[in-house]
Amino acid sequence: MSARLVALCFDANDPPALARFWAGVLGWETTGSPGDGLALVPDDDTGFGLRFLPSTAKKTGENRMHFDLTSTSPDDQRRTVERALTLGGRHIDVGQRPEEGHVVLADPEGNEFCVIEPGNAFLAECGFVGALACDGSPEVGYFWSRALDWPLVWDQDRETAIRSPHGGPKITWGGPPLMPKTGRNRLHFDLVPPADGDPRSEAERLVCLGATLLEPVRPGAGRVAMADPDGNEFCVLSAGE
Repeated sequence: MSARLVALCFDANDPPALARFWAGVLGWETTGSPGDGLALVPDDDTGFGLRFLPSTAKKTGENRMHFDLTSTSPDDQRRTVERALTLGGRHIDVGQRPEEGHVVLADPEGNEFCVIEPGNAFLAECGFVGALACDGSPEVGYFWSRALDWPLVWDQDRETAIRSPHGGPKITWGGPPLMPKTGRNRLHFDLVPPADGDPRSEAERLVCLGATLLEPVRPGAGRVAMADPDGNEFCVLSAGE
């Protein structure tokens, strides 16, 4: 049995405002409270939610992961871009070429995301959240495939991708060279152990797969902070967290 990906977490200077933005873009319902952490619950096959955790740290540099949102037509792409801009997003330049068909945007706190042009073959069978595109080595793709028990759906030219057997978005890694890591990532995964497991035993399994512990594991701990082979932080939570 493997861990289950339950959320992509955002470190947010204003969690309620950032949650409202993404709820408006994705059309998902908001749950929780600002004090305990706001969350968005998917109403499609995405399979994991979004969590917005309070942080005073300011964003510096480009994130190592971002959403690729799909489009069914040029008008659909335009509507998604207009909706994001109305909600507080903005256009940004990350070096995209004029001939590329996707539109690069940032949310109100500067987290990048793309609205992909219609007809993208790689995301053809995916829903509106087509992919979580990550900067990462092939080794980290292999690690997450084993950690989540998601099959590799792409493994070529040092680029990898995995996808849940139940569908939903792909998680992709673009291969080296990797962008410098200058501090804690603003986005990270939250996992929960299998139904018969606990965070400590799951952490031990993930260490055997190549992860590292970021702090000692206390007996009965409800949360274990870890990093994958590329140094990206993630957490293993107890089922009640």
